Formats: sequence, structure tokens, C-alpha cells
Amino acid sequence: MSDLHRNASSTSGRFGATRMILHVDMDAFYASVEERDRPELLGRPVIVGGTPEGRGVVAAASYAARQFGVHSGMPAVTAQRLCPRGIFLRPRMSYYAEISDQIRGIFEKFTPLVEPLSLDEAFLDVSGSERLFGTAESIGRAIKQQIRERLKLVASVGVAPNKFLAKIASDLEKPDGFVVVKPARVQEFLDPLPVGRLWGVGKVTGGALAKLGVHRIGQLRALPVELLRHHFGSSGDHLRELSLGIDERPVVPEQEAKSISHETTFAQDLEDPGLMRAWLLELCEQVGCRLRRHGLQGCTVHLKVRFGDFHTITRAQTLPQATNLTRDIWQAAAAMFAGRLPARRLRIRLLGVGMSGFEQPGPRQPGLFSDTAHERQARLDEVADRVRERFGQASLQRALVILHDLDHRSGPPGASDTQYGR
Repeated sequence: MSDLHRNASSTSGRFGATRMILHVDMDAFYASVEERDRPELLGRPVIVGGTPEGRGVVAAASYAARQFGVHSGMPAVTAQRLCPRGIFLRPRMSYYAEISDQIRGIFEKFTPLVEPLSLDEAFLDVSGSERLFGTAESIGRAIKQQIRERLKLVASVGVAPNKFLAKIASDLEKPDGFVVVKPARVQEFLDPLPVGRLWGVGKVTGGALAKLGVHRIGQLRALPVELLRHHFGSSGDHLRELSLGIDERPVVPEQEAKSISHETTFAQDLEDPGLMRAWLLELCEQVGCRLRRHGLQGCTVHLKVRFGDFHTITRAQTLPQATNLTRDIWQAAAAMFAGRLPARRLRIRLLGVGMSGFEQPGPRQPGLFSDTAHERQARLDEVADRVRERFGQASLQRALVILHDLDHRSGPPGASDTQYGR
């Protein structure tokens, strides 16, 4: 079956009949897990993340909280102002990671081609599974049902000929959505949608398109590609391809990936440096956790920043030796964030952290830190990875202390090891 899956994943062509992709996205994942475990929270405005008393951000909000305008990436103090009766809970990242593994187990019963994007969403190539389990639509419904029955959680699923279309489809009817895009009806699906649904179209690009009289994807598709190139440069070709539903990227299983990364796009651009660092630290924690779960160490830390005008910058730093410690990843990412981005103050739309250059864990060569310090950090990470409900608050408090230290320092992040003792 592996050969069938790999052949399907590499199929080229605009809407190759042999390739069908699922995008499975858990609805309000962190908040839904808390509601599941504490039924008294059902229907109430649950907000998972930092507390209003400290400097923190919203990691997830239940749909009841979203009705008040609360969304991920928002400062917790703002969330409290919008939703005074909101129930603020600390994240239990290791617990959520365990549940994510259970969800992955359901995916892998249907296909080995699973590409996780984060703890709560993944792409699946089910092209080679259809002979065994039925159509891609049938597989999507079976996965959705098993998640509901076995884990008591709700997922939204998009089924389409490629990643781009599947991602849009999963988001259209949230929560509890299920949308199928048939290869023969791609343009019928895309054309009525607002251009903001396209990757890379935000306020700036959307405003420029509006000046051209373009508000829907179908209107964009009708424009000559030369006109798009004139106004948007090389991005014009990208916009044109997306308007046609073209996306040739294969699904890459995590065990075959050359890097592990996490990124998040904010509902509203971030302007507060403290909130940016809070999210950066959270992303470093997720990357470190995944590395340790897979028994990997990486040599190169990657930083991705997309600004409010959709200009995207990537930076990388190779470390003296491979690591999977959250502290090491954080130090490199924070130093790049502080010293290798444009000096002018900019709003940030997306943040991402990744690690590449994998090595299997082995004997550690003496470095800047003593073996004792390294072992202490490794034990801290192990405790954080295994934390359960009873210890969730302690694991988050370290992050809050780090951020407090950062906010009261005169030097840039990365100047002192003592500021990053996670």
C-alpha cells in the first residue's frame, strides 16, 4: 500500500484524478478538550491561554467566547474586556499533544500520508486508500465520525484535489463542517468566494484588488495575467494559479519531512512586542515537544515572519550542536527575532518557528553550558512534556516568568542564558 500512496502523492497535473486530499481541522481544539473533560463548561465562554492579570495571549476560544469577539492571538486583558464572564484556563500543552497523537492514530488507519500542520490540523493524502476504504468523501466522513465517537471531539473536514482547496473547504462551514470539492467543479466552488480566501491576500493586496474592481475569486481569474504581474509583480502569477485552484504540493509525512515547524496566523495583526514574544515562545515549545516525541535533534533553527503588508521574511541559525531543548530553540529564535528583522516597527500577521538538520540523539559534546545545566533543561522539558491536568499551570508559569524577565531587560533577547531557563 505504501507504493500506491507515494505514487498518488506525487501525481502532477491540474486536478489529477488519482489524488484526493483531506484537510482535517479540530474545532476550537484546546477549548473543546477542556469542555469535554469538564462538562459544566459546555456552552460557556471558555478562553484558553494567558490570564488577564499577567502578560498573555489567547491560545484558543470556545465558540461561545467567539460570539463576544474573542479570538486567538488577542491579549488576554482585551479578551476579558470583551467577555467579562469568560472562563480563563491555562493551556495543558502536553495533554493536548497526547490527544493529538490519538487523532493521528485515527488518520493512520486510513493512510500513512499524514502531514500535521499543528496539534489540531493535518493534511491527508487518501488517493491510494480509496480501493480499501471507499471514496475520499467516505474516508473523510469515517474519520470525522471516529473522532467524535472515540474522543468526543468535533472536527471540520475539507475534501478536495489539492491542499489549497481542501484547506478552504474545511474552513467554510465551521464548526462541525464537511465540504467536498469535486475535481470537475473546482471553478464553481472557487469563483463566488471572496478574494480574501486566497493565500497571500490580506488588507493590502485585497485593497489593491478592490481598486481593480475585484472582490471575488472569479473576477480575479478573469483578469489578464499581464495585468496581475503589472500590479503585483511575481505574486501575480501566484494569485492567478490560486484563482484557478492550482496547487501541486504533495502531502509530506512527518517521518519523511526534512524539518519540523509550527506557525500561526493571527486574526488581527500583532503590534505589541510582548505578545509577539509570547507567541514566539509558544511556537518554540511546540517544535521542541514534537522533536522530543519523535526522538530527533536538529541543528538549524528557522524563523518565519509575515508582516501586515504580507511581506514575508525567513531567517535561519545553525547551532554548534544538535538539540531538542526548548531553551536552545527559544534562544536562537529570540535572537533572530530581535536582531535580524527590519528595525522599523511593523505589525506581524504570521509567526513560525522550525527546526531542520536532524540527527538521532547521541552523546553530547561539551559546549557553552555545563552538562549539569543541559541535564537540568532536559529534565524540565521531560516534565513539561508529561504534564497532566494537575500540573498544567506550573508548566505555563515558567513561560510567564521568562516573558516578565524579557520585558524588564535592557539588552536584546539572546544576550544572556539566564533569561531563558525553560
